[in-house]
Amino acid sequence: MLALVPTLPVRRGSPRSPRVVVLGDLVLDVVVAPERGLVTATDVPGRVALRQGGSAATTARWLARLGARTSLITAVGRDAPGRALLEAVRGDGVTLHASRPAGRRTGRIAVIVGATGERSFVADRSAADALPPEDLSAAWFARADLLHLPMYSLLGEPLGSAGRRAVELARASKALVSLDLASAVPLLTDGRRAAWDRVARAAPDVLFTTLAEAQALLGGGSAERLLDLAPIAVVKRGAKGATVLVRARSSAGGRVRFEIATRPIEAADTTGAGDAFDAGFLVSWLRARQDGTQVSIALQRAALAGHRAAARQLTAPRLELTFA
Repeated sequence: MLALVPTLPVRRGSPRSPRVVVLGDLVLDVVVAPERGLVTATDVPGRVALRQGGSAATTARWLARLGARTSLITAVGRDAPGRALLEAVRGDGVTLHASRPAGRRTGRIAVIVGATGERSFVADRSAADALPPEDLSAAWFARADLLHLPMYSLLGEPLGSAGRRAVELARASKALVSLDLASAVPLLTDGRRAAWDRVARAAPDVLFTTLAEAQALLGGGSAERLLDLAPIAVVKRGAKGATVLVRARSSAGGRVRFEIATRPIEAADTTGAGDAFDAGFLVSWLRARQDGTQVSIALQRAALAGHRAAARQLTAPRLELTFA
């Protein structure tokens, strides 16, 4: 039986907390949860809450909560929401490198929560897309084990240029790169070919996606085509678990597929669960690589750790922001 080994290098050394840099959005989520269906031209009862949002920031907070030495590179406005958001992220032990562009208010996302807990979004990203590449410092990546990006960080300008520059700085420091496709509609803003090229240019070591995002990127067909873009691809399936795909090195050139089941959880709001999954997966996987754990075992443990983090995000009380 052939031993199948991914193409990623393994760093040797004593176990330590992994160092992860995250670059991307920190925004104000305006969460709207109606108690019943919306009715045109009138109002219905429900709840409206102000919370920390942004895929990058939520992943960074969970990375820090799970023990990683985490830094977040982001941009917020020079306003009360921006100050409150920075304080919230800093409270979880995340090191912040925040640009405060003049004349741009902190990004806002309207999150409309349906009866099943699934969400729809209206995005007003503003300052979130205003991070310029010249604000990045090579020193921020010097000892990093991994750079994590949501796909949003490769879209828009100047944020897209900052994301690409971050990949260059991370690679120069021999850090790994992970990328989450994040959302199907923004992913295809410039068409499927452009989306594929953006991912290929980033050349992630780990690619996270939902099944819908994978289908949007691939235009149908087998999810195993994701391995043309990354040596490890993780397809998040919500209550159905996750599929982990691995490009393997062998004389025949093989590919390995793991199906990871999980216990379904009923949730009133699924916001942030995918970001928490990414954090749980990455912390477990990076630690396993330091320990020299067998690849198949490391990946299965990482997927289970991701589900545990997602479950905590789904069941934990949601704190609201207050503005001084």
